[in-house]
Amino acid sequence: MTGTGTLPLWLATVCVALFACLTGARDEGLRRSRLLLAGGAEESARGGERPDGPREFAASCAASCAASVRRWCGGRVGPEWWCLPVGVLLGALGASPLPVVAGALAVPWARRGLRARRERTAEAEREEAVIELCAAVSGELRAGTPPARALVAAGADGLGEHGAALVAAARFGGDIPTALRACAGPPGAAGLRGAAACWQVAADSGAGLAEGMDRVAASLRAERDQRDDLEAQLAGPRTTALLLALLPAAGLLLGGTMGADPLRVLLHSTAGLACLTVGVLLEIAGLAWVARIVRAVERGGPS
Repeated sequence: MTGTGTLPLWLATVCVALFACLTGARDEGLRRSRLLLAGGAEESARGGERPDGPREFAASCAASCAASVRRWCGGRVGPEWWCLPVGVLLGALGASPLPVVAGALAVPWARRGLRARRERTAEAEREEAVIELCAAVSGELRAGTPPARALVAAGADGLGEHGAALVAAARFGGDIPTALRACAGPPGAAGLRGAAACWQVAADSGAGLAEGMDRVAASLRAERDQRDDLEAQLAGPRTTALLLALLPAAGLLLGGTMGADPLRVLLHSTAGLACLTVGVLLEIAGLAWVARIVRAVERGGPS
């Protein structure tokens, strides 16, 4: 095998090493924690594996590499950086720098998508925390607990620093409606504005606070269930769009297995570059179109 033929193999090895660096440290840390807590006996004896076997040695090397990479990158290495080694591998297979450039340009786009997903997850968790808080406060009130003590007993662990400020206001005699409105600022916690209104009315007129908190929790649950039902209905179109978006990659893989060398045709000929440009633009337009339709449905607009 010539030096040129071994280049893709070396790049594939580098990609595997990067994968081990980015994902192996957590498992290795968990394994070491188990060894420390269990005295190392159970881990060493489990499955009949030796503690100094090849798997442990590889995991230790991966953990060391991951620690070095994360220290060097300042802890900013995330899944979005996988676009770069994939681009390097495709560039080596096609002997062209275009996939490397595309992989580098895809990093911020992937980071934006991952950040949006994390924000949606955090928003859903905050909404669930608000529902649990209202239900817990209502339960404490019906058990005869005073309102401030009921809020302290219910806690607000899922609301972060705002929740801690809310509990502190309840514990030390602060303005609870104002604290609830301040806690309703982050996305997903808007339901606390209704709780603040119920608390204000109950403090001014002596109305039943437990019933108001129950109604707020029931309203939030209904909105959550409606959104979950909508997400379930959109799962099919999203999966179909994803499969259609991955079809060109499947075609390239099939052409490579048949010996047609599609990467070289696409990256080293005028017609191939034209087809690649048009295909990428159509791919982006299709994904943007599907995303716009999904957003319109989520916002209650026309489908």
